[in-house]
Amino acid sequence: MVGAGVGLVAAGIAAGSLLGSALERRVLRRPLAEATERGLGFGTVHSPPLVVAADDGVQLYVEIDEPDPGVGGPTVVFCHGYALNLDCWHYQRLTMREGGVRCVYWDQRGHGRSGRGMPGPVGIDRLGHDLQAVLEATVPHGQPVVIVGHSMGGMTIMALADQRPEMFGDRIVGVALVSTSAGRLAEVTLGVPAAAARLMHRAGPGVVSALTHAPRLVELGRRTGNDLEFVLTRLYSFSSAVPPAVVDFVRQMNTATPIEVVADFFPAFDDHDKEAALPVLQKVETLVLVGADDKLTPADHSRQIALTVPGAELVVREDCGHMIMLEYPEEVDAHLAGLLDRAREP
Repeated sequence: MVGAGVGLVAAGIAAGSLLGSALERRVLRRPLAEATERGLGFGTVHSPPLVVAADDGVQLYVEIDEPDPGVGGPTVVFCHGYALNLDCWHYQRLTMREGGVRCVYWDQRGHGRSGRGMPGPVGIDRLGHDLQAVLEATVPHGQPVVIVGHSMGGMTIMALADQRPEMFGDRIVGVALVSTSAGRLAEVTLGVPAAAARLMHRAGPGVVSALTHAPRLVELGRRTGNDLEFVLTRLYSFSSAVPPAVVDFVRQMNTATPIEVVADFFPAFDDHDKEAALPVLQKVETLVLVGADDKLTPADHSRQIALTVPGAELVVREDCGHMIMLEYPEEVDAHLAGLLDRAREP
């Protein structure tokens, strides 16, 4: 998730412990055990861990799915979004394994199992340097790379394009930008009236910062698993009637992200501006994929990216929100397969 949307959810997590009832929770939600019983197994698909040191020493958690020997093709590197972790690529990971594709999954700093680094604001440029470190440590020299980024992960790719344009078209042969933006996020209304959105953008950093000074309240709300938390997650993540277990999966990733990390990243989104780096992507096969009802990174932002990258494939999925790879996984997998086919061509 992005910016004020996650801040809103975080505030709801803290306040909602006073609002929810156990009966309503049983009606609205089902535990993640339901997902496991249905064979979904969210959060259970892993490979042996690898630790990659960023250039400032932060330890980044990485997993690599290796295909059978002799299988060729690019390595695909997946970059997750804000307040998520590498598990968000659950469905794509299963599909890539079936297809024998070499894939790298990593937790961005402060998220999942990666280290946080020094307390304080984290900019998108910092994430571009982290991605470069992951590429250098996990992709053999001379092997082509396709990078897939969701939300903040897409911004991470743009930061790398800004910092190391020579890598694109040479080492990096394909990019998928999923539910992301090149800038102007301070103008996003988050699905509320414009005046309320402006207030949220102004007050959001202060609210989230204040929550870092009340960790017991935040953790109480998270342990309670309140209804408001679930409703906000569904509102800002999905548009169609996804199973409750899928919503709860996203909720658990959000709430597993420390409130201090939420606060560290929060200011970066309104400051994010990588439109000038987009022409670099003309050198590679590019897929731009977004849900038509995305409240956090609206579809118009993806349309603008596609206009700036002539030749990019633009897919706007109707009846879909921000977490498109969990809401319509088969379609996302199909579009990623098409991108890989194009990237393999000379």
